[in-house]
Amino acid sequence: MSAISIGQAVVLGAVEGVTEFLPVSSTGHLKIVEGLMGIPVDDDAVIGFSAVIQVGAIAAVLVYFRKDIARIVTAWLRGLTDREERYHHDYRFAWWVIAATVPIVLVGLAAKPLIKGPLASLWVVAGSLIVGSGVMWVADRTGRHKRGEDDTSFKDAMLVGGSQILALLFPGFSRSGATMSTALMLDLDRVAATRLSFFLGIPALTGAGVYELKDALGTGTGAAPLAVGTLVSFVVAYASIAWLLRFVAKHSFNAFVLYRIAVGLLLFALLGTGVLRS
Repeated sequence: MSAISIGQAVVLGAVEGVTEFLPVSSTGHLKIVEGLMGIPVDDDAVIGFSAVIQVGAIAAVLVYFRKDIARIVTAWLRGLTDREERYHHDYRFAWWVIAATVPIVLVGLAAKPLIKGPLASLWVVAGSLIVGSGVMWVADRTGRHKRGEDDTSFKDAMLVGGSQILALLFPGFSRSGATMSTALMLDLDRVAATRLSFFLGIPALTGAGVYELKDALGTGTGAAPLAVGTLVSFVVAYASIAWLLRFVAKHSFNAFVLYRIAVGLLLFALLGTGVLRS
């Protein structure tokens, strides 16, 4: 039997789609919902399922930013054979995304036992939600928001890409939250920080989904729940991306900070009272 039912897959796909690109921690929310539904959060099949349905959210990014991605990939391919093209920002940006993905891949492989073991605890999620909120608040308040997307550099990409490790090791910190906060600290404006977070997440999250696919299928999760969860994730994530870009163009991240703190405190209460098990 599948470790996750079709109905549960729909719920988890919707949660993934809403939260993957909002700076509120998709992993944290998935673990909370899994816990409330009685699904063991540290089960290999469940961890694999969560990674695979992220591909639906990534597919939403690919579709939403298809023109930007096509432009960047085209510039990169031309630059491989044309020296003049190598001075183009899009060509360099493509290499930066590739380079910025290397740290999280290495750490992910090296720390896999910890990530799937003690760091998968809901206590870690609750603490990371609150600590990450503090980081985001400081970043949004101290960042000067004066640099646009065309002003990004190799240093920016490496620092922002490397910050994804925080979310990898501490579920609840939020990959989007870590990358956006780092970008804000580097004085990028909110829209540029958000778009950079999207682009840097594509290879890392896609790679994680493909890598975990064998575990998700090989430890009890059926193909049908995976397909349903991924499809729901795609549809919901597409709408979430469109909303987020409009929101950050006119608002600060304060709403996300307050929401994260509230969820973190609620999770501590649920764990402390025994309603949820870590």
